[in-house]
Amino acid sequence: QVQLVESGGALVQAGGSLRLSCAASGRTRWYAMAWFRQAPGKEREFVAAIRWSDETTTYAAAVKGRFTISRDNAKNTVYLQMNTLNVEDTGVYYCSAGAGGAIPLILRGAYGYWGQGTQVTVSS
Repeated sequence: QVQLVESGGALVQAGGSLRLSCAASGRTRWYAMAWFRQAPGKEREFVAAIRWSDETTTYAAAVKGRFTISRDNAKNTVYLQMNTLNVEDTGVYYCSAGAGGAIPLILRGAYGYWGQGTQVTVSS
C-alpha cells in the first residue's frame, strides 16, 4: 500500500523559509512527484514537480525563483525548500506521486497518490 507522509509545515513570518518533506512508502519507483497547495476558499493548485528519472523540475510562476523541489532517491523522499515566503503562500501543501507520464505534470490528474497535507501559514 502506497503512503505519502508530509512534514515540515509551520507558522513562519513573511520573508522566512521552510522545508517540507514527503516520505513515500510502498513503492520506490515513480514517474514524477509534485507539490500542490490549497488556500482557504480556493482550488488546489500546482506548485512544483520533479521527474524521477532525470530530476527535471517544473515550477508554478508564482514560486519560481523562491521554491526548490528536490528528491532523495535512497530515502524515497521529495523536498520543497521554500524561501522568501509571503502571505500568499499560506495554505495546505500536499505531496503527490504519479506512476505514468501521459498527463502534463502541472495537472492533478498526473498523480494517483496523495498525502494528507501539511499546513503552512505565513504571517505578515
